[in-house]
Amino acid sequence: MNIKINSVHFDADKKLEDFITKKINKLTEKHDNIINVDVTLKIDNSQDRENKVAEIKINAKGNEFFSKKQSASFEESTDEVTEALRRQLKKFKEKQIGR
Repeated sequence: MNIKINSVHFDADKKLEDFITKKINKLTEKHDNIINVDVTLKIDNSQDRENKVAEIKINAKGNEFFSKKQSASFEESTDEVTEALRRQLKKFKEKQIGR
């Protein structure tokens, strides 16, 4: 599995990248056919304090999963987006088993 982390208009520190990688690795427990993961981190231009955006796109064999969340910190956004993707992967797997 290949994980690519892009930070737009800033440099993500090693601690943040390690946090994101750890969260994504937990997702692989739900779906073992994940090929690559694209993570995009960006700061929204709004004046709102909750301007940290995390987007994750997962490419799995024949499927694509995507989620985008915005909150006050990148860690919180990452938590929310990985939880949304975990639910998507779980629902997809249940559909596959139900066939």
